[in-house]
Formats: sequence, structure tokens, C-alpha cells
Amino acid sequence: MKHILLNGIWTMHCENPERNLTDLEGTIPGSVYSFLMDAGLMEDPYYRDNELQALDLIKDDYTFSRTFDVTEEFLSCQNQILRFDGIDTLAEIILNNKKLGNADNFHRYWEFDVSGLLKETNNLLSVKIKSPTKFIAQKDKEDHFGGAKECMKGFPYLRKPHCMFGWDWGPRLPDEGIWKDVKLLGWNSSRLEDIYIEQKHKLKGGNEVSLTVFVKQSGHVPVSIALKTPNDQTFFLREGESFSVPEPELWWPNGLGSQPLYEVTVTLNDTGTEPESITRRIGLRTLTMRIEKDQWGETFATEVNGQTFFAMGADYVPEDNIFSRRSAKRTHKLIQDCADANFNAIRVWGGGYYPDDWFYDACDEFGLVVWQDMMFACANYKLEDHFVENIQEEMRQNIRRLRHHASLGLWCGNNEMEQFALELEFDGNDITRANYIIQNEYITPQILKEEDPDTLYWPSSPSSGGKYVDPRDPNRGDVHYWDVWHGGVPFTEYRKFYFRYLSEFGFQSFPCMETIKSFTLPEERNVFSRIMEMHQRNAGANGKILQYLSQTYLYPTSFEKLIYASQLLQADAIRYGVEHFRRNRNDDRCMGAIYWQLNDIWPVASWASIDYYGRWKALHYAAKRFFAPVMISCEEVNEVSVREAVSAEPSANISTAKLCVTNETWNTASGTVEWELRDPYSNIICNGSEDIAVDGFSSLWLETLDFSDTAFLENHLTYRFVQNGKTISEGSVLFCAPKHYAFADPSLELQVSEDNKNVTVISSAYAKSVEIYSDDGYVHFDDNFFDMEKGSRTLQILEGNGLNLKARSVFDIK
Repeated sequence: MKHILLNGIWTMHCENPERNLTDLEGTIPGSVYSFLMDAGLMEDPYYRDNELQALDLIKDDYTFSRTFDVTEEFLSCQNQILRFDGIDTLAEIILNNKKLGNADNFHRYWEFDVSGLLKETNNLLSVKIKSPTKFIAQKDKEDHFGGAKECMKGFPYLRKPHCMFGWDWGPRLPDEGIWKDVKLLGWNSSRLEDIYIEQKHKLKGGNEVSLTVFVKQSGHVPVSIALKTPNDQTFFLREGESFSVPEPELWWPNGLGSQPLYEVTVTLNDTGTEPESITRRIGLRTLTMRIEKDQWGETFATEVNGQTFFAMGADYVPEDNIFSRRSAKRTHKLIQDCADANFNAIRVWGGGYYPDDWFYDACDEFGLVVWQDMMFACANYKLEDHFVENIQEEMRQNIRRLRHHASLGLWCGNNEMEQFALELEFDGNDITRANYIIQNEYITPQILKEEDPDTLYWPSSPSSGGKYVDPRDPNRGDVHYWDVWHGGVPFTEYRKFYFRYLSEFGFQSFPCMETIKSFTLPEERNVFSRIMEMHQRNAGANGKILQYLSQTYLYPTSFEKLIYASQLLQADAIRYGVEHFRRNRNDDRCMGAIYWQLNDIWPVASWASIDYYGRWKALHYAAKRFFAPVMISCEEVNEVSVREAVSAEPSANISTAKLCVTNETWNTASGTVEWELRDPYSNIICNGSEDIAVDGFSSLWLETLDFSDTAFLENHLTYRFVQNGKTISEGSVLFCAPKHYAFADPSLELQVSEDNKNVTVISSAYAKSVEIYSDDGYVHFDDNFFDMEKGSRTLQILEGNGLNLKARSVFDIK
């Protein structure tokens, strides 16, 4: 196989002469936006309201072109293919003035036979890309098929990331371009077309694993298959024959074991060209969902190598609306941030794209089990013949690309379409309701049966298993729960439910101050300014944040304090839910908490725990604590949970606490639970301790502590789980809203070490949600936004420096 990469410098031409945009040089992979920014002809569309001007540019068609030479050796190949790994999206491909064909799907690769069309020098390749906004507007005018209200009408007609047309966290920036590699491929006798690696496991009586590699090629030439083990041993396999792996090392999710990876290399010895080799990294494991009837309904628990575990993670969306800004380094850091926060799972949401190989490589390495949506979300689709053929090929290509990954946990047909199709949402009717069943319960599962029969298929998210049988059933399958946030109900509402697997739930906050500075002018830093509202895509959400804030904190008297308070709210909301669900994981009752969402596609107020620039918000620090393998938490009863308002009739028994330790590890967690009832100055009023042992993969409740006689506005409970003198997990709770607690001034002080690697926080009183920050730039610590009693605590500086650091706590919100 011979390869000629055609990336690099191309030129771009706008077909609208009024734009006067001709022969602009830029880099492919790239797009209209990247070319114009590289040429200094447009500002970043994420700054202020530049999105509006950037969207206007997409009304037009653009042509990307380049010339290239090929070697005489390549021209001698009997087969010559031009391959586009990704085109965005409606394209006509022309080589040396001959039309090769069209492309109309962002989510798949495209190949064109160029045999006999190439010359040794000065080949001209042109890719004419049509306006996606004009296309969808015309299609919607012809026959309206609805979708998410934040999106541009007609978006379901185009196989392009739906969120490029807008979402309740994303801009309307439906770019045009060539977003992946362009290459020429040449061969003579045969080409590798597909590799399938089958695993067979015998888990009982010791780990026995056999591999069988199936190879599909275009011709008939010799194939060699090599298996490289994690300790660099190499074994050779025969095509189609079972091979028993010596001393197999199993792959485990983060927190349950290591992630050893094997390499399977298939080499095709084509005559007259270099051998063609493809390497697949695999992990030896079984991975599915355990779905069994029980006393509550049906279990829905991730099962790896025969063991169920509580799935902990978040929902992933594209990391950038401008796809040329993607990078393996950026994604690797994001997935590492997940592992550092004790994630063991991640859901790829269906309104974006099938991520790059490097995303799954990172999930393999860090042990994050991937819930993989197909790229269909919040829309009705018209199942015309061409559309069906197009999505079938899209799914086949991506299934074949991804099915070998150790981290791949399940395939899901779509995001939220079963419930919406059933309810005739998005201007649905009997046709859209029938189309949903055809696509998701016939077309997709048939393809998966052929291409990846060993990976579980789940028809939708949420779903109870399909066939329109109560997709929102809390006692089966997965659930999206949005009454907290969209429904405006208090955090306490979470405790009324025992969802089997919560695959979406969330709460918004504003991004980090450094991120807000990146898209605003100083005078625009008010949450109700036009620019701040342009960077808030959920209608009325800034007011909703303030509504929830009014129930919890005093009125912040500065913009910076409001940003801080919003992040505390977000962290508290998700913590409240996750702790409750983890406490109720016994007998596989509650077995998953995947919050919305992990990351942002641009700088915006959203549900993300890590903002667009990779900065940890309070929620991500909180996730590190509430996703800890061994975690102590408290189910408190306080004034907030029993009174609608402080003016309500006084009631007794509003200060009780029930501690629980959850253990999501193999080993029994033996240690001591310690607690103290303290006043604002951290003085101990009463305390207690209890030695406990918590079995692996279980939770253990302690007896209820009754503090009904305490001054609930002036006292709080702090608690911890200690093993061998080391605090493993800790927290504190109030018996009233933070705005009503009689905080003492903690007079926080900071001391930075001489090597600038550590900072010590000193507090003279109880301090809640302590944040260490700098006005001079982002600083990342090993912990932040934490509670502490009077005393000191030392943190490690992981990113940034210790210059000009400051500290604040809930005491400062006023």
C-alpha cells in the first residue's frame, strides 16, 4: 500500500463575488472559519457576539483546492483511490476538471477511484462545499421534520453534528470545510478492508481468553497476524483460528484494576508495494449491562468481567465547534482530568460526532467505559432511500473503526428520541413515530448484529428497552432527570427517586472568570448584559441560576462573587444527587450517575464541570470527592428539607443526620467513622466515632444522629472516614441554608512554599467551600472548593503558579 498525504496548504475561494474572498491560503484539515482567521480576515467567532457575523458567512458556497504531484511509482499502482476521512459536509469533488462524485455526510469517510486520472505533476483537486444553512432551509420548506428548538430549522436533513446548528449550550456556527485527512492510496493485488477480533472468555475457574482474528481483503494475498502482549512478548496467530492467550491480563475500569492493552497487527503483503499494516489495541475483558428482573423492576448495571459496578462519569460533547482546533493532546488532558476525578465511565452524546480514535485510545488507557450514542439526537428523521443508505454506511464505518476498543461499553441508538417520538414532540406525527421504530429497532440493531454482535445495543437514552414501553420508567433502564434545573424543584427532590441508571441530570453555572474575560469587555461583565446572554443558550437560565441562588446564599454584591456562588450551587446540586444514588447502590438498585455535562464546545454558561479552556469549575473538584472509590456522605434533615420558607410554622426534628459509607472497590473498607457537632468557631459541642467494615461493592448506613436540640442556625456537623490514621473521605453539612448560618470570619491566610509547588490555607474558624484563586490567571490545585475547620491545610499546585493567590469562602458571599 502506498500513501500520499494531501493535507497542508490549500486555497479557499468564496463563490459569492461580493465577499471578495479569493485564493486565501490556509491549512487542511481546516474550514471557512479557520482559513479566514489564519488570514486575519475575521475575529474569533467566540468573542463577544461575533457568532452573528460568522454565521452570515455560511450562507455562501466555498471551494477548497490545491495542486499536487505524484510519483511515477504511485502511478504504476493498479488501484488508485482518493480518500477523504472527513468532509463538512455537502461537497462536490473534482480532479483535473473531472467530477469524481459528491459527499453529504460529515460522519463518514469518502473514497473515489482516480485510476487513470492522475498525472505526475500539477494535479488540481477541488472540493466545492455548499452552504448547509441554505440546504436545510430549503429542505425544511419542502417538508418540515422538526427537532430541538434551539437549532436552525431543517437540521435533521443534514448528516452533520446537530449541535453546530445551535443547542442550549452551543452556538449556531455550522462551519464548512475538510475536517480530517485527505490522502491518495495505491495498491496492486489486494487491500485490507476490515479486521474483526473476536474474544472468548471463560471467567469461572480462572481466566481463560482466546482470540480469533478475521481479515477481509479485496484480493487474495498472504496475511500475517502478530499479537504483542503488555510485557512485549510477541505471538503469531493464524487467520480465522482461535488462539489461547497465555496468562491473560484482564482490562478493568478506573478504580477496579489496571488497563493492560494488547496489540494485534495485521499485515498484508501486497505485490509490488510496501506491506500494508493495521494495528488494533485491545483489552481482554467482557463488558455489558446486567439486566435482570428484581424486586423494584429491572437492574441496569455495567458488568465487567462478571462484576457489576456503579458507573460514575459525565456526558461528553464536542470539544470545539471549530473542528480544526481538535487535538489528541487536548483530548488526552480532558480524559485524564476525568480519571483524576475518579470517573470510570463517560457517555458520548448523540448530537455531536463520533470522536476521533485518540478519544477512545485515552479512554482505553485511563479506564473509562464509553456509552456510545449513535449521532442522532432530539430530532425526527425522514427515512428516504438515500438517507437510509447514507446512515447505514455511516454506522458501519464507525462501528468497524471503534468496536475493538476495550473501553466500548455499549452502543445506543440515539439521544432522547424514543420518548419524543412517542410523545409526538418536534411536530411529530404517525409517520415520524413509525420512522423511529424502523430506524432504531430494525435498521440499527441489524447492522450491529452483523458488525459488532458482542457489544450490547440499547435503543435510546433514556429507555426501558424499547418498543415505546414507558421510556421514562424510573425502575428500568436509564433515565434523564431534569426536574432539578428545568423543573425548578429543590435539590432535595433527588431523594425521592432510586433510578437504576441516571444518564443525564445537571445544573448550570457560569464559567471561570478567566474564561468570561476571554469573550467580554469589562463593562459587559454583568450576567444580564447582552454579551453574557449571548453566551447563555438556555432561555432564561441566568435568571434560573439567580432563583436557585436566592434559596441558598446571600445576595452577592460583586460579579466575581456571583460567579463563585453559581459554581457552588452547581457542585452542591450534583453532589446532592450522586451521594444519594451511591448510598442506594446495594443489590444493584442505583448503579449509574452520569451527569450533564463534562465539557463545553465554546466559552459559555452551561452545565459543564470543565469549561471550554479546560479550567476546572467547582463541580469537577466536587466530583473528585463524590466519585471517590470509598466515600462517606450524609443524609441530613434540615430546615431546607422540611420548611417551604423560614416564615413557616416552626417544626421539630429538623436537625438529624444519617451517615453512610460507600465502597466501590474489591476490598472490605475497614476504618473509623468520626463526627463532631461544632459551632462557627469549630469548637466541638459533641462528637462520636464508630469502627466499621464495608464490604466491597456495597454501602453501609450508620444509625441516625439526632441533634434536634441544637442551635441549628449556629451549629454544623463535620464527618470523616479514617483508615490507618488517614482521612479517606470527609464532608460537612449545615442544618439550615448557608445564607442563614451564623458563619464566623475565617480570616483565611495563604502561605506559598518557596518552590512554588504548594500553598497552605490557614483558617481561624469553620470555612465552607474555600476557593483558592488568582486574578492573574487560572491555577489548578489537587483540591479546591472544600470545607475546612479551624486549622491549616496544604494543597499542591498542579497548573499555574502561586503568585498573587487569594482565598474566599461562603462567608464572603454578601
